[in-house]
Amino acid sequence: MSNLPVFVRTATKRDLPAIRALLVEAWHTTYDAILGLEAVNEITENWHSIEALERRLSVPASEFIVADDGEIFHGMAFANQAEKTVHLHQLYILPTSKGRGIGTELMQEIFFCFDSAETISLEVHPENTGAIGFYKAGGFAQIGTTENCGRDNSTIPALILTRKLDF
Repeated sequence: MSNLPVFVRTATKRDLPAIRALLVEAWHTTYDAILGLEAVNEITENWHSIEALERRLSVPASEFIVADDGEIFHGMAFANQAEKTVHLHQLYILPTSKGRGIGTELMQEIFFCFDSAETISLEVHPENTGAIGFYKAGGFAQIGTTENCGRDNSTIPALILTRKLDF
């Protein structure tokens, strides 16, 4: 693990292979036991392909950010705004970098990027207790559930969490 300072910045096309590697590792660490190795392989191949990540770079009213120290990508987040709500689609930390405040830094940057928004919403798998604890400690509350996390017909259940953005 690197002990260099971590900086949050906008993701670039050049960053996509490292972001993909971070996502694959984070997903396998978090979801292999929940969804199964085969399902995680399929999801990471589709949802986290270089092509899928590259499309996020040009989504209107969005922020695609990374936390890195010049050597290691420790975390990433992607969110977009629709009307007065920010939708946090991804916030992942390299498993060996958890507990260093990087998730909080990424979340704060997302909050500040969308100054006209009133709320932020996200979906999290009900068995991802670490993420649920992180979000609830950050002021999020559950407002519902979905049977299709991330995409239509994904058949992945999720809790829907929101919080007010008060500046």
